[in-house]
Amino acid sequence: MKDIQLWQTTPLLNDGDSAPSMTYYPAKGESDAAIVIYAGGGYNHRAHHEGEGYAEYFSEAGFHCFVTHYRINPYVFPVELLDARRAVRYVRYHADEFGIDPCKIAVMGSSAGGHLAALVSTYRDAIEGEGADEIDNVDPTPNAQVLCYPVLDPQGHLGSYVSLLGNPAFKASWRSVTPALIADEKTPICFMWHCEGDKVVDAANTLRYATRLLELGISQETHIYPFGRHGVGLVTEERFIGEEYMRSWAPMCVNWFKLHGFIK
Repeated sequence: MKDIQLWQTTPLLNDGDSAPSMTYYPAKGESDAAIVIYAGGGYNHRAHHEGEGYAEYFSEAGFHCFVTHYRINPYVFPVELLDARRAVRYVRYHADEFGIDPCKIAVMGSSAGGHLAALVSTYRDAIEGEGADEIDNVDPTPNAQVLCYPVLDPQGHLGSYVSLLGNPAFKASWRSVTPALIADEKTPICFMWHCEGDKVVDAANTLRYATRLLELGISQETHIYPFGRHGVGLVTEERFIGEEYMRSWAPMCVNWFKLHGFIK
């Protein structure tokens, strides 16, 4: 593991706050594919098992993994997206140093982190804080997106939207950060999964995004498990015993990456 600062001088950073960073987990074996990971937490915290937990699994599967410690509430949009974009830009800019193909960079996120991953994949406008150095000239759009029980619209989880945008700003700007409404033909391929029994984030919001990608002709694979709850991650923690059926998502995701030529 290696800790990486995203900027030498972080834009829009409040005095006394920790600067956003990444933790790098090198791929086990030869590989030129990378995953930039955004843990969930409703934009109020970052869940360890959806960050470091994923990195440990997918580095074993042959990916260079970068867990992004993006800023959260009381920071509001566009700071979270600024950090998320910077992570992709940093990995792509330094691709040769990491031994990564700049055309094989995926993003992965769970819950609100899934919203952030989808936003990096769909939001095209320039935002405040960009342009600090030449790294910001790099395209921040990933080549693939993996969304785990994601928040994708306010009906999915209103609280994440309010935390991201602030209240009352939420009422005026939610459409501009709703992936299904801003997705276009440049949106990268997508793997998604959700649990039908999720009482925190409505699985129907995942289907709405999947439908939009189908309309755009974007290749996607979506799984809705017939039961299960929110936040299960890799389903390896003791509190999730009895729900092991959902563990199949991770090996299916690896096979999906193989299908699209990211790893052999």
